[in-house]
Amino acid sequence: MKTYEKAIRDAIPAIIRAEGKQCVVKQVSDVEFLRYMESKLFEELHEYSETKSTEELADLLEVIYRVAELRQTGRDELEMIRKKKCEERGGGFKENLILVSAEE
Repeated sequence: MKTYEKAIRDAIPAIIRAEGKQCVVKQVSDVEFLRYMESKLFEELHEYSETKSTEELADLLEVIYRVAELRQTGRDELEMIRKKKCEERGGGFKENLILVSAEE
């Protein structure tokens, strides 16, 4: 058996078993799972950066939502924070601006 030791989606064990394969899973506390999910952020970002796939981008969002939840922030609150920052910092990233230099 190959060792993974990483966060997985809830249905993955059933999918593996449905293919006639065996797997070992463990359930951990929210505190421990947060560490795994924060590692998963980098994994999903790396996968997206390699493939530029919309599916990988969606996976990244799913991980972000779960990390926020584990940090006691729901999707609605996360969206509210995003909108507030957008208002306070002059919009989002729609104008494709690159800061080349600035006086310190």
